[in-house]
Amino acid sequence: MKKKISIIGVPIDLGQTRRGVDMGPSAIRYAGVIERLNELNYDVIDLGNIEITRPSHGKEVKTSNLKNLKEVVEVSGKLTEKVEGIIKANRFPLILGGDHSLSIGSLAGISKYYENLGVIWYDAHGDLNTAESSPSGNIHGMPLAISLGLGHSELVNIADYSPKVKPENIVIIGARALDKGEKQLIRNMGIRVYTMHEIDRLGMAKVMEETIQYLSKRTDGVHLSLDLDGLDPSDAPGVGTPVIGGLSYRESHLAMEMLEEANIITSAEFVEVNPILDERNKTASLAVALMGSLFGEKIL
Repeated sequence: MKKKISIIGVPIDLGQTRRGVDMGPSAIRYAGVIERLNELNYDVIDLGNIEITRPSHGKEVKTSNLKNLKEVVEVSGKLTEKVEGIIKANRFPLILGGDHSLSIGSLAGISKYYENLGVIWYDAHGDLNTAESSPSGNIHGMPLAISLGLGHSELVNIADYSPKVKPENIVIIGARALDKGEKQLIRNMGIRVYTMHEIDRLGMAKVMEETIQYLSKRTDGVHLSLDLDGLDPSDAPGVGTPVIGGLSYRESHLAMEMLEEANIITSAEFVEVNPILDERNKTASLAVALMGSLFGEKIL
């Protein structure tokens, strides 16, 4: 893992309908992410936030059931360019969200620099919906499908190439709320998924050992996409789509510690922190603590 980190905030709330997640990057910074990484002797540059254009309701003719399509495409393009610049500067991209639709842009910017980019999707959801399968039209439930080349052409072809990732290079960890279409897609494409059932039976240490071994053999870089709703709401209440029965605080730290020891993570994002729904910035503080473990912080 590079000792030089560039942080980019993506204050986007356009991929869903719960306001407040646009303040996620600020909440994470307020919780001390830069200070935490500096204490671990990283060279940290904060590039600030990407500017988000708000939709002009009533002025645009809708051509899709996808909410805020034009604006999400615009943000994705901006993030793609920012991430490309970070990688070209030989620095580690650390992206702060914002809703999970931002992954469309982050993966578009990262994947072109790897032959076989691996993705760890740490999330209660699969985010494998398309316009046809989504009951809501919320794009934050679609970024992994879009990165696989499935979905609206304007989203799929961000950065003028598709797909960004291969199904055999993805591992989803913590899933417990999958839609019918997502389940079928997982089976059809052979995507590796550790639901809460597998995690309960195997234990987090075994899940991470298998994940690391699986991705190490087939990828030349691994992107971590960590949605805070992957954790149980008792630990991470400040998320827009909480699902009970999730990963624990300690299980998540163990996962991050094992990824750091394996030294396979080449980029990361922490998303869906919504301080309006939070308790005294508890979820943002948890995100920062998990980053500490991912970047080498030890108990002793």
